[in-house]
Amino acid sequence: MAMAQAPATAHGNPIPAAHGQAKPGEIAIGVVIGRTSEFFDFFVYAIASVIVFPRLVFPFVNELTGTLYSFAIFALAFVARPLGTIIFTAVDCRHGKGAKLIIALFLLGTATVAIAFLPGYNTIGVAAIWLLAAARASQGIAWGGAWDGLASLLALNAPAHHRGWYAMVPQLGAPLGLVLASALFAFFAGNLSAEDFFDWGWRYPFFVAFAINVVALFARLRMVATPEYSDLFESRDLQPVGVAETVAHEGRNILLGAFAPLASFALFHMVTVFPLSWVFLFTRESPVSFLVIEMVGAMVGVAAIVASGMIADRVGRKPLLIGSAIAIAVYSGFAPQLLDAGEAGQAVYMVLGFILLGLSFGQSSGAIASSFARTYRYTASALTSDFAWLFGAGFAPLAALLLATHFGLISAGAYLLSGAVWTLLALWLSGLREAQG
Repeated sequence: MAMAQAPATAHGNPIPAAHGQAKPGEIAIGVVIGRTSEFFDFFVYAIASVIVFPRLVFPFVNELTGTLYSFAIFALAFVARPLGTIIFTAVDCRHGKGAKLIIALFLLGTATVAIAFLPGYNTIGVAAIWLLAAARASQGIAWGGAWDGLASLLALNAPAHHRGWYAMVPQLGAPLGLVLASALFAFFAGNLSAEDFFDWGWRYPFFVAFAINVVALFARLRMVATPEYSDLFESRDLQPVGVAETVAHEGRNILLGAFAPLASFALFHMVTVFPLSWVFLFTRESPVSFLVIEMVGAMVGVAAIVASGMIADRVGRKPLLIGSAIAIAVYSGFAPQLLDAGEAGQAVYMVLGFILLGLSFGQSSGAIASSFARTYRYTASALTSDFAWLFGAGFAPLAALLLATHFGLISAGAYLLSGAVWTLLALWLSGLREAQG
């Protein structure tokens, strides 16, 4: 499935055949490697924010309050991510994608290793909180800069009759990253004494995250920094444009694109971070056994994401997103209560949740991207991703835990329901605009 021959560059000059061809499968490998490394970092921190940081950084309050404080710092990465896009878009414009990726992933690796060496509150006092917050914000800035455009390139190079299939490929990184992170924490928490785990065992997943980042950096640089892919990005108008100019021209579509995947992004944390916190704080179930349940759920999620590609190619991406949003709304009405129904109930909650997550999340990336003008598609897609994570996921664990502790698990379902409503509204507005256009 090679690309069309000798596409023209943005300057009107044809690209030599040797530099103008790329197999979508080769791009897909780079995308999966990059996304898996980013989500592994994400979940390593997310799991630690539940079972480590409340005790290490906030020992002066009760466990619930410490977890809420930890989730507030967790959200900093999503708040900082758009800032990273602004900073690194400027780097991309001046020095190219290779330089941008090197700096961004170096920052991400440094912040991740810094967390691994973090002293506790009992050692350095309130400085531990500030250091954790600074490292978390740095991770968010780095994630904003780690946008490589390969997902957009993959979508543009996918065969017309397999767009849904290739759209789901970048999303595979999320459940794969969760499986790896959960396995590491389950191993150390299950095989070490509590004293050893909280002293040094929890730090090892952060060192592994740094090593994976290094491998992912070289894999991605091999693609984005080569003449073949530089020409390919140029020929598809996937070049950075200033953030202010992009927002001025594509602000409405960016906003619609950020709200369109809200159902899946809200569900994302409702089956990963939030349930772990609830089980850890309010049930007698072992966090290790629940991490195993998460791993099983994540593997079901992988299968569901793959299925989303096949279904989308048959019925279309938007119908699938609409149908999955309605299913998530139904799920929100009964499923959260299963978290108080023992391991069996938790397993049902996770498996059903990951099936719905896979079907919706698998097609949520770039649902509105086709509406972007070619000139602004690269930067607009990055901003859309930033704001989708901020609105849909950044405060989800904090909001869900606050609601559930004050009003019961049904209120966490109401939070998830609101995400489904926003998704349906955004998809309806985007369809209305297309009809008017």
